[in-house]
Amino acid sequence: MARILDLIRNKYLIAFVAFLTWMLFFDRNDLISQYEYRSQLNKLEAEKAFYTLESAKAVKDLNELTTDQSKLEKFAREKYLMKKENEDVFVIIQEAAKEEKKSSFFGN
Repeated sequence: MARILDLIRNKYLIAFVAFLTWMLFFDRNDLISQYEYRSQLNKLEAEKAFYTLESAKAVKDLNELTTDQSKLEKFAREKYLMKKENEDVFVIIQEAAKEEKKSSFFGN
């Protein structure tokens, strides 16, 4: 029992415990903040990887569109519904999509 009281009265132990408590919980860079910073870093790195891949795809598509005339025509027809003068364009709407909208509207 006397040994425990000696440890509690030890000024170095008290200083160390106070310092450790301060650094773990109250400092600007405490454990909770470090965890949040790490999770934010992981999220940003994942976003960076995603946008790097998307950028590479966009550069590849741009290269294909500027070099290949048939790909440019296909892109214009699919995305912007462009046509030649002697052609007609028909937009087809899926019937299943209409039925889903009706059933959700009537609560079925």
